Amino acid sequence: MEGSSVFMIEQNLLPFEFKIYEAKNWKDCCFAIKSMITRGAGAIGATAGFAMAQAYLEATTTKNQGIIFIAKKEIEATRPTARNLFYAVDRVFKAGQTSPENAIAEAQKMADENIEEAKLIGKYGNDLISDGFRIETHCNAGWLGFVDYGSALSPIYFAKEAGKNIFVYVDETRPRSQGARLTAWELQNEEIPHAIIPDNAGAYYMSKGDVDLMIVGADRIAANGDVANKIGTLEKAVVAREFGVPFYVAAPLSTFDMNSSTGKNIIIEQRNQDEIFFQSGLDSNGNKVKIQVTNPGSEALNPAFDVTPAKYIKGIITEKGIISADAESIKKLFE
Repeated sequence: MEGSSVFMIEQNLLPFEFKIYEAKNWKDCCFAIKSMITRGAGAIGATAGFAMAQAYLEATTTKNQGIIFIAKKEIEATRPTARNLFYAVDRVFKAGQTSPENAIAEAQKMADENIEEAKLIGKYGNDLISDGFRIETHCNAGWLGFVDYGSALSPIYFAKEAGKNIFVYVDETRPRSQGARLTAWELQNEEIPHAIIPDNAGAYYMSKGDVDLMIVGADRIAANGDVANKIGTLEKAVVAREFGVPFYVAAPLSTFDMNSSTGKNIIIEQRNQDEIFFQSGLDSNGNKVKIQVTNPGSEALNPAFDVTPAKYIKGIITEKGIISADAESIKKLFE
């Protein structure tokens, strides 16, 4: 954040173009979250926190305190499933009751915390990775999805730093292909061996014994250990259990929702069907193109997330260590 602007990577342009998006006010931040210019639990939370701080600055400048409450409601409506968003907005909203400066300080504090939490997740998660491991991921939960390091990819980065020989299977993650576009781009930048695989190829590689570990991120974790994450995560967890592949979730405490007793209480965001109909990329000449890849005239359903029951999850990697995905372990974590 510089002055009243918030700067973030324009993720919709990756991996073909790197550009920084400037959100000059809280409405710009709302647009960035909703349109997925920024995405990923940690990044959404940080952006939402800064947006709330921007609202306090605007309220002071315009001498209209009502803006604060309007902004809070609109920020929270951008992505209904992401727990970190609500956590961040609440913290900054409370801090700003004292002064706009406190709101800004709290938003920055949360962004700094996000980096430290991700580092610790990487440190603990690295203990699960042996030399020679082949790891599968789903969606993107790397440093693009956090302020830095990430959640699911952080252990992989720590393993690489430790000199371990690892290989990553990158689920493409339709319909927006965050794995194929973002995770693969991150891993290439970090010089980590990897391959993009179709979403429906995971079972094939697991059945062959080619996957040693699966790590995913989370957008909301219920009090009983049920996890909401990018659509398709549930399928991976079920298959992983069938073939004996340890399935782990990586997430900071800010992703836990102790007010949701089970995953059945988690609201699942339904996104525009155009995300299924169209794909964007480059043609053979390197020109940007957007094409329809589905039957014209058909309807589409586009749930952004699904819920994986706790019974399929081997453990949850947090900044306080690795815990079992059950109500008792989660309760102790917060005590």
